[in-house]
Amino acid sequence: MASTAVVTGGNRGIGYAVCERLAGEGFKVLLVARDPEGGARAAAGIRGDVELVTGDLSTIAAVRRLAGELRDRCPRVDVLVHNAGLWPGRRTLTEDGLEESFAVNHLAPFLLNHLLEDRLGRVVQVSAGLYVKGRAEVGRTAVGANFHQMRTYADTKLCNLLTVPLFAERWRASGITIDAVHPGVIRTGLGDRSGPVGWLLKLVKRKWAAPEEGAGPIVGLVHDETGTGRYFHLTEEVPLQGPALDGELAGRVWKEAEALTSAR
Repeated sequence: MASTAVVTGGNRGIGYAVCERLAGEGFKVLLVARDPEGGARAAAGIRGDVELVTGDLSTIAAVRRLAGELRDRCPRVDVLVHNAGLWPGRRTLTEDGLEESFAVNHLAPFLLNHLLEDRLGRVVQVSAGLYVKGRAEVGRTAVGANFHQMRTYADTKLCNLLTVPLFAERWRASGITIDAVHPGVIRTGLGDRSGPVGWLLKLVKRKWAAPEEGAGPIVGLVHDETGTGRYFHLTEEVPLQGPALDGELAGRVWKEAEALTSAR
């Protein structure tokens, strides 16, 4: 029986390229996308065993519905790739009263890990080197206090990355492994803006690597089960830096996420 891989944000960019690679390797791929029409087009464009799962990662209730759908379809999730991400241009609060990128980039992976952990094998968390510029302020980052178009993205990625070693320790006895990876500066729609700034960004992005290149380090980690709790820059394991080393902060970030999601 083919191994099953779930890829969030699989309808475009790096996520789509990851789905293509894994389907080409014989995985049964569940492509998670918020937009049913765009997701269906993406799934239909990939050769192999690819199914669309429509799911929104911006609210707690929607993540729980997605987890329920995945549980109905998958007796086992051999690989879970947390790829979906949001780089906001303005402060937007979800129906839970949370800043939207905090919900998508941090809380959604946290909650999915909990809701699916009895059937997980391998988790790959797509991260970003910008985490070193972030500040994880418990009680403030969650609601977008002091929102900033650049730093808020780094804040949410730091919050998420702080939990990776804690998940590794939580799952050590069960054999589930988790690693995080920064796949490089890739030409995707992440962070696109309108107006003159948006036009300039599009020009700059022409020089960035294609999504297929970004998929390489992620797919490489899918097959690397030699460790857990690690952070990779492209294909090289590198030590965490700055606030990501703060164990006490990591504990507080974890407890906040538990409280916000009612996960245990």
